[in-house]
Amino acid sequence: MEIRSELRKHIRSGTKSKWAILVGIVALTHVLLLLSYGDALIYLLPDGRRLKLPNESKTLMNPSRNTLAVSVSQDSAEKNGYVSGFGLRNVTEDDEGFDETVDFESFEDAKDSVSVIKQVVEGSVKQSPEVSTSKYGYQVQNVSVESQKKVKGSMLNASSSIAGPVSSVGKLPVSGNSTLLVSKQVSKKQKMRCNLPPKTVTTIEGMNRILARHRRTSRAMRPRWSSRRDEEILAARKEIENAPVAKLERELHPPIFRNVSMFKRSYELMERMLKVYVYKEGSRPIFHTPILKGLYASEGWFMKLMEENKQYTVKDPRRAHLYYMPFSARMLEFKLYVRNSHNRTNLRQFLKEYTEHISSKYPFFNRTDGADHFLVACHDWAPYETRHHMEHCIKALCNADVTAGFKIGRDISLPETYVRAAKNPLRDLGGKPPSQRRTLAFYAGSMHGYLRTILLQHWKDKDPEMKIFGRMPFGVASKMNYIEHMKSSKYCICPKGFEVNSPRVVESIFYECVPVIISDNFVPPFFEVLDWSAFLIGARSIIPEKDIPRLKDILSSIPEEKYVKMQMAVRKAQRHFLWHAKPQRYDLFHMVLHSIWYNRVFQAKRR
Repeated sequence: MEIRSELRKHIRSGTKSKWAILVGIVALTHVLLLLSYGDALIYLLPDGRRLKLPNESKTLMNPSRNTLAVSVSQDSAEKNGYVSGFGLRNVTEDDEGFDETVDFESFEDAKDSVSVIKQVVEGSVKQSPEVSTSKYGYQVQNVSVESQKKVKGSMLNASSSIAGPVSSVGKLPVSGNSTLLVSKQVSKKQKMRCNLPPKTVTTIEGMNRILARHRRTSRAMRPRWSSRRDEEILAARKEIENAPVAKLERELHPPIFRNVSMFKRSYELMERMLKVYVYKEGSRPIFHTPILKGLYASEGWFMKLMEENKQYTVKDPRRAHLYYMPFSARMLEFKLYVRNSHNRTNLRQFLKEYTEHISSKYPFFNRTDGADHFLVACHDWAPYETRHHMEHCIKALCNADVTAGFKIGRDISLPETYVRAAKNPLRDLGGKPPSQRRTLAFYAGSMHGYLRTILLQHWKDKDPEMKIFGRMPFGVASKMNYIEHMKSSKYCICPKGFEVNSPRVVESIFYECVPVIISDNFVPPFFEVLDWSAFLIGARSIIPEKDIPRLKDILSSIPEEKYVKMQMAVRKAQRHFLWHAKPQRYDLFHMVLHSIWYNRVFQAKRR
């Protein structure tokens, strides 16, 4: 009664008292909610920005290996500072055709999986007890495995796009069973997307029209202020467009190029004038730690060779025409992705904050909105991770899908190379001459995606000339058998998996087998300079997925004389798809760098 009388006195005292009472009631309500549902409310915060969980230590750390993903042995740590072998796989990745008998997101090769550097092992398995700040200015909170499991379940269930709207805080599920249920729902949804044909198909002719249109009219923004480097690039463009006709070439095979004269002039100008600044920001292993073996070797080899290079790199960023952001999309997934969470938001947020840091520390990103910055990434998730905050950058991507944001004329289709030996990336190079290739067509691999199942339904065990298999048994003998099949087949089938890209395209060239790409919307590597119709089947270069039932008829109808020319073109193109410990002229490192330079030249604008 006394409390009520006091409240009545305060209410009568005026408007200010009424506001004070309202504020007090709201504060009391918040306190009661936090006492009752504190854990659930904490879990609703976005990933990467959560508050400290109730039973966690007060530690922050640099991004380290997520302990939910997989454990790594320390016995095979490398001393050279590079990851020479890294066999972790996930559902979106391609395969080598060998039966690994492992589940989703597990090891591809047990021997490769433990071949990592000491920095990776020590920074991933051991959790730092100290508060540390990343080299580009922000902190990441360390959470326990148990807490991560709870957060994963609650966050996924709180997502309206997956599990529907949450009617009340009290109904938020945080149990392990709920997590499993939502994970299955998400997995089912993702499986449906990756197992459906694309809604639209862009043919090679359509891609050529897009390239021509973007060459005529650049989509890049005008720089916010002028630079001497812009004038140098625009002058180079004029020289390339007016390149003299190339005479007899010993180093290059003209038929495989769109315009060998323009390519040669552009390459010479790149050698003479191109300067690249490599950002030093970012801590290992996501930055500056290249993977040199396995499916992701392309991004690793380029990173290694670019950072070691003396000819193109400069220490003064004001002298640079291009700026390289040296992160590994594979290591980003390895360090930050919560296994089976199906949530990659924190990976994208990580790169967003990195971009914000370099754009606040340096003026160069803001000058062009990133149009003169580039990244090289071979992981299938790279298009998603670099969306929006790196949208205007030049992206060298293995997942070169025109329906997934790949911009023809600006982005680069990065060859996906499967390197078996980091110390000798050219091991087993070459194949049999045309006269000794007895098999018409060969394929072996896992049933990733919808297309490979269709391929096997039509051709597995249907024709002795068509060696079409599923997974080959695991082991060295099977790997050699796989390689021998490629070395002795006329045509090597390269169907898409979960994504449009496949390492078999480069493998075919490596073993001098004519590649047969079956992947709608896939932009072939170095599309801006190479004429793929010279060494691929048909004028369209890529066989439409709908023509799989006619595959043998298409291959058998090719005259032997034409096949020999295509196989010769494959052998001539081979040098452009090889990694060398010491880069050689026109090799894969220089071809990637040239395509980045070439696209920048034709996208640059004056103030």
